[in-house]
Amino acid sequence: MRYQLFGRTGLRVSQLALGTMTFGGSADKAASKAIFDAYVAAGGNFIDTASMYTGGSSEKIVGELVHSDRNRYVLATKYTASLRHEDPNAGGNHFKSMVGSVEASLKKLNTDYIDLLWVHMWDGSTPVEEVMRGFEHLVESGKVLYIGVSDWPAWRVAEANTLAHFRGWPAFAGLQIEYSLVQRTPERELLPMAKAYGMTVTPWSPLGGGLLTDRYKSEQDLRALLEKRSEMLFEEPEFLIKIVQELQAVAKEANRSPVQAALNWLRQRETLPILGASNVGQVQDALGCLDWQLNTPQMERLDKVSAIRLGFPHEFLTSPPVLKFFYGGETRNRVDWRDPIAF
Repeated sequence: MRYQLFGRTGLRVSQLALGTMTFGGSADKAASKAIFDAYVAAGGNFIDTASMYTGGSSEKIVGELVHSDRNRYVLATKYTASLRHEDPNAGGNHFKSMVGSVEASLKKLNTDYIDLLWVHMWDGSTPVEEVMRGFEHLVESGKVLYIGVSDWPAWRVAEANTLAHFRGWPAFAGLQIEYSLVQRTPERELLPMAKAYGMTVTPWSPLGGGLLTDRYKSEQDLRALLEKRSEMLFEEPEFLIKIVQELQAVAKEANRSPVQAALNWLRQRETLPILGASNVGQVQDALGCLDWQLNTPQMERLDKVSAIRLGFPHEFLTSPPVLKFFYGGETRNRVDWRDPIAF
């Protein structure tokens, strides 16, 4: 396992994070420990949980697992979701929810501080200034060291980090989003925004909810799964089936599992995937992605089969008429542009 700096900070995190949404759910305590031990044995140090995972059991189990060597681990948790639905202030992005959730997480995790606190999702009502001022308070108190954002619109993240910059407050160092071969819509706004702000991107559901594993070998199995999840799909079933089939072909060619190929596609696109597992065999398979890479033709095949329309304004700005009349036509290719993201 190698390590990388997290966002624009000096924090060193392993190149794969361990997601613990299954801990206390489909993975009981014994299975959770086996998964954790396999990840740590490979050199992993980045543990990701949340206040609401398995009703709070995930944080308790994680706390027990890291307690004997707490400072070794980069422990991340999230706030926003409510575990007390009768209380209107038990969830949301606001300061009261933030402080209450952090205090509860510290107790469940049995620790004095949280290395990385994510805001779990955008609630649509709390002013961004309140959120960032709350994070500043928690960092100043020493209860939280770094902050990240999950499942927010790109323009809201940009607003928050710009505000933090001018106020001298902590800024979001990481972005956690759904991203995989079967969910590439973040490439429209979220990924360019993260790159511009120097944020580390940590994809959740990197295996498309199991679609990118070898669990569904036949087209009939794939169609049954897609029909079951029709309300959560962002693309047409035929498009997704082609992606899975090409992934399986690439994995077979590389003599590796589809899981490893899917994870390496993400890693080679400069993201830090979050591994989720219900048993130790699954995490061991995933860890097998670390000692190899997809070659250029394989990356190109996966890029092509899973490509999405970027839409307006991206396609407009790179269209031949615009390039000709607004950027000087052929002279554009002779200019050393400062921002590689712009085109």
